[in-house]
Amino acid sequence: MTILIRTEDEVRDSAKILLGFDKIEKDIKQGTGQITTFNQLGFKGNNNKPDGWYLPANKTLPAIILETKSENEDISLQKWVDELNKNCNIVLTKYEHVVGILYNGIDIRVFKDNVEVNGLSDILQDKSYYIELFTKNTIDKQKIYNLTKRINDCLHTEFGIKNLYHRMIFTACALVAKRYGAMLIKDMSFSLMKNSILSTLNKSLEESRKQNLKLDLLTEVYAEIKMNNTTNQEAINNFIVWVSEISECVNSDYWNGEDVMGIFFNEFNRYKGKSESGQVFTPDHITSFMYRLIGVNQNDKVLDAACGSGAFLVKAMCNMMKEAGGVKTKKAGQIKESQLFGIEFDREIFALACANMLIHKDGKTNLEHLDSRTLEACEWIRSKKITKVLMNPPFETKYGCLTIVDNVLKNVPQNTKCAFILPDKKLEKDSRGKKILKHSTLEKIIKLPEKVFSEGVTTSIFIFTAGVPQNNKEIFACYIEDDGLETVKNQGRQDIKDKWQDIEDLWIDVIHKQSGHETIQWVKPSEHLSYQMPEIPFEISEEDFTKTIMDYLMFKDGIDVKEFNEALMKKVLYNSEVKQEKEKIVITLKGVNNEQN
Repeated sequence: MTILIRTEDEVRDSAKILLGFDKIEKDIKQGTGQITTFNQLGFKGNNNKPDGWYLPANKTLPAIILETKSENEDISLQKWVDELNKNCNIVLTKYEHVVGILYNGIDIRVFKDNVEVNGLSDILQDKSYYIELFTKNTIDKQKIYNLTKRINDCLHTEFGIKNLYHRMIFTACALVAKRYGAMLIKDMSFSLMKNSILSTLNKSLEESRKQNLKLDLLTEVYAEIKMNNTTNQEAINNFIVWVSEISECVNSDYWNGEDVMGIFFNEFNRYKGKSESGQVFTPDHITSFMYRLIGVNQNDKVLDAACGSGAFLVKAMCNMMKEAGGVKTKKAGQIKESQLFGIEFDREIFALACANMLIHKDGKTNLEHLDSRTLEACEWIRSKKITKVLMNPPFETKYGCLTIVDNVLKNVPQNTKCAFILPDKKLEKDSRGKKILKHSTLEKIIKLPEKVFSEGVTTSIFIFTAGVPQNNKEIFACYIEDDGLETVKNQGRQDIKDKWQDIEDLWIDVIHKQSGHETIQWVKPSEHLSYQMPEIPFEISEEDFTKTIMDYLMFKDGIDVKEFNEALMKKVLYNSEVKQEKEKIVITLKGVNNEQN
């Protein structure tokens, strides 16, 4: 069989199309070739010839220089890097920044101002992907917390929206609409504002409806929200300004995985830990941890069959797109369109999940408004060929906690890794816990810190391998006693001292090696299905022992301990000698001196 190796000319021609250097754009010089000199491109007196160039008229914007080689050339060689750097240095005489791209049709090396950048897409992308390497944009979480508190108070007191979830949905829909260009300006009437949001939502969902008609629930729930007062123009103006400010903070092209809606939920739920339907919103740092625990990657198909607000799906979407090279890559579009799947039964929470995904640039959400306890949901799961599961199902039995877990494990392909957050003793106390082990293996139990969930329930992450019976295989277990987060008033628990990343890295390593920490246990499934907290040894001091004996003897003789203590104190004090010595009071109690300043 003959293997065709592309020449340098062929590689350059393909790169021209992939980078978008073939287009005519105003105030931009761009193209490829081997006859154009830097002198012709505006760098007087320099006759070097780049393989490709992108040179904006505005010299403060990044430029791009391309260096191509044939497929059989090894671009790891320093001589090719030196050649690229030489051309980039020419451009840097006029431009503040330059991206250098070394490409042989197979491998890519990318340099920012001659410093190599790792972790980028291994497929050549459009030029915009590389230009954005110089764009700095982060989410100001504290600003979002402050703005969200104002919005929550405004909607509650000024608009009179009493339902917590209606306040969240109204805000989320406004944020989605703002991202899609809704006209929200000060001094507009309430009805005009609400209709502008609704109209923009409908337009933004046009393409997505072709894939998922149930997305209409988002606009339906939004339209149903009622207000007690819609005439306070100052409140309307404030809401518009605050939503616009949050929209400016949140630029998902540079988003690092923070679940912005999670910030909303912390605020809107500060007086209420969970909904009537059993939802418990998963903290952002735990979604990140679980993603790594079961090794999710950009090629996985991820399921959350009790997705709530969509925190796991948002986290997976972010991390998978980052691995693929960013939101501008073709792979990112594939991830959003066909690799993230969620089920949510509660109608209003389903609407929130849709909004959350849309805020984070998912236009084709694979969310279903179903009950994961039903046959219909099982069939839907089975049809998706899921490869990883990340879930925090409702904890209570009345909402079908273990029924949902059982259905998921039975309907994903064999050997699928599935991670569930459950109450510590859930599998032990419910008879269905051991039944699950007849068809799936509980591999690991990671007990979480006590304060992860504000509801007071203690939880663990249970990692299963679907479709493989336990057969008495022992279970690895460990206990993360502290996550480094601290409680901030009205803002939930936050990583204000940036401790979590190091803690996460440590535990990922410990759990992968299954060694290296004193809390590690190996649990026999015939005995337990939870992490076993060590028994605290019984200790009592001599003083406590004496006190207990004395209390018992006085109780036995009918003596009131309180009255006895008071009588004894009076007797000791009033029969003692008290005298002043300079700045001290000296109390003599039957031969014992006690000095008090």
